Amino acid sequence: MKALSFPKSHRLLRPADYGKVFNDVQIKVPHRNFLILATPNQLGHARIGLIFSKKNLKLAVQRNRIKRQVRESFRQQHHLPEMDIVLLGRQGLKDLDNRAIQKALSDLWRRLNKKHQLSQTTEAPPADLSDRR
Repeated sequence: MKALSFPKSHRLLRPADYGKVFNDVQIKVPHRNFLILATPNQLGHARIGLIFSKKNLKLAVQRNRIKRQVRESFRQQHHLPEMDIVLLGRQGLKDLDNRAIQKALSDLWRRLNKKHQLSQTTEAPPADLSDRR
């Protein structure tokens, strides 16, 4: 049963957690209906925070449906890097059915992993220039 859980430790709960991501965005993954902002953490697992405004999804039913889909998709991603992730909703989400949302989210997770791997390979340790003559 543990594999099916979504504990508080995997969620961004406090405004300071969100602020950390917004102030130090290392990876952006845009999509027509979503935007992922992410920054590394030292917790050993990914955490997610969700932002869906009333401007884009007027009814609470719509916002809650999208949030359920996102949480379920995130819960099933066992290969995400150690990051704090904020997922923002954009306009047009209310017109998508559940299958389209799941397809978009799986594409977003794949692209997030790819960008994280690219950022890890491009980060080379600083060279010690004092030994050069």
